[in-house]
Amino acid sequence: MSRSPWVIHYDGSSCNGCDIEVLASLTPLFDAERFGVVNTGNPKHADIFLVTGSVNAQNLPVVRQIYNQMLEPKCVVACGICACSGGVFRDAYNVIGGVDRAIPVDVYAPGCAIRPETVIDAIVEACGILDQKEAVMRAGGDPLTVGGAATWDGGVELGEDGFVAAGAGADGAGGAPAGKPAAPAAAKEAE
Repeated sequence: MSRSPWVIHYDGSSCNGCDIEVLASLTPLFDAERFGVVNTGNPKHADIFLVTGSVNAQNLPVVRQIYNQMLEPKCVVACGICACSGGVFRDAYNVIGGVDRAIPVDVYAPGCAIRPETVIDAIVEACGILDQKEAVMRAGGDPLTVGGAATWDGGVELGEDGFVAAGAGADGAGGAPAGKPAAPAAAKEAE
């Protein structure tokens, strides 16, 4: 599986800088295809989910729907600081936070904007996690016990009005849940 990973890319709500860099990593200049990477538009064919931008109430259901349509084993890569922690938009009224507030993230690739080399490194790391998840599945285990899914807290739920209730899993400012850092250490250094 890791020799021919298919990726699906979704732009959450970014400035478009990371999207351009993700697409640049798939061009002949950086040539992610040398690792067997194929870009697809169908979640049912994808192995790796590349997400750029922060998550807000409007795109939260879409991110979850794409993730749920992917077959196991699957891997999620948060591309860019906005996807890792909400970035400069984390205090905005409509931003829930990074992708890990919606779905379990396996690989964090910080940067503003993320460099194509970092995207390729994250895909290669995700391929290793895919191999681990496949081995767990073959042994009859749950692939969610491998990678970032093993420490995922369940994310945020929206209220009936479509917004996150104040104090319901959020720190009140659209940051990370109480007791959880807003971003991994590597993402903190990039800011």
